Amino acid sequence: MPVRESRLKRRIAIDYTAAVRQGGGIGRYTRGLVHALAREPLHDEFVLFVAGRGSDPDLHSVAFRWCNIPLDERYTNILWHRAGLPIPRIDWFTGPLDIFHSPNFVLPPVGKAHTILTIHDLSFLRVPHCAEPSLRAYLSRVVPGAVARAERVLADSFNTKEDVVELLGVPAHKVDVVPAGVEARFCPLGDDPARTAVRRKYNLGAAPFILSVGTLEPRKNFSGLLEGYAIMKQKYDLPHRLVIAGGRGWLYEGIFETARRLKLEQDVIFAGFIADTDLPALYNLADLFAFPTLYEGFGLPVLEAMACGVPVVTANNSCMPELVGDAALTLDADDTESLAYAMAMVLHDEVLRDTLVERGLIRAELFGWPAAAEKLLAAYDRLTEGG
Repeated sequence: MPVRESRLKRRIAIDYTAAVRQGGGIGRYTRGLVHALAREPLHDEFVLFVAGRGSDPDLHSVAFRWCNIPLDERYTNILWHRAGLPIPRIDWFTGPLDIFHSPNFVLPPVGKAHTILTIHDLSFLRVPHCAEPSLRAYLSRVVPGAVARAERVLADSFNTKEDVVELLGVPAHKVDVVPAGVEARFCPLGDDPARTAVRRKYNLGAAPFILSVGTLEPRKNFSGLLEGYAIMKQKYDLPHRLVIAGGRGWLYEGIFETARRLKLEQDVIFAGFIADTDLPALYNLADLFAFPTLYEGFGLPVLEAMACGVPVVTANNSCMPELVGDAALTLDADDTESLAYAMAMVLHDEVLRDTLVERGLIRAELFGWPAAAEKLLAAYDRLTEGG
């Protein structure tokens, strides 16, 4: 990445709160992007803003400075977004800024700085029945206003950009796409001892399994996956169990009710939240990754599975075709019969499985954090240069 030394040094603040507080999702995206910035030669000074305590020891350097404010995330959220209070502004804590970047949907008062806002998805508008009602109401009230105030908007995928343009009325030229990247540690591990350790740690047993990863909430369509898996078990001679890995989010009770109704208690393992360091080994243990989501802003687990050499079956909606190309089997997320057949076909057909693995490894290489960091800096340039 070329160092941009032809202009004055800028002071750029990034809200790093989600990266400190959240293990997955937006937290992982923000950590990956900022860590990628830290590995590049930078001309600008960065301030990492955190509501409450916490930091990241890997990001203490000359280019990265920390700003912790005495209020935690809940109280800053009340002050800035729920109560609608105009104070205190971000720059009261950080000092003067040239750019403030909020990577988590909402934009607090920032003073005179240029503003850039990341919208990861618009699921609360596209699939509103999948969102917890109070969260949906909050996002529906706050996000459109934040987007209107932001000078530029970032989206994780071209599909999300199209949603932002269509649903929120943002001119297309104001929206930049900065996709997530796949870290190098997501790769085929062979007989690495980490595989055995993870199998034991999460009580996965000795049987082969199909894997799905994501927060337990309706949008991930785990109930549909359970339905498809039950059909597969009934129609096809396969020994595979189903492992669903993810912490409990919202409106998740129906997932467990579906498992009980289908009498899958002995066949399905709900592994809970998986430590970030254990994810590569978990992917490597799976014979198939199934992800019949109803809507995604990006869908990073699919690419991580591909990078680990695991064949993928996923939905054909939202950004998923954009991500997987011809490297996965895609289908209607509501078609459980097709899901059952697709999973069985991949597990039965060695030639198909090997083809998907080969294509998946190539596809995952197209998504790297260094390229994402370059696109982010280019967006900052457009912001301050009026592009």
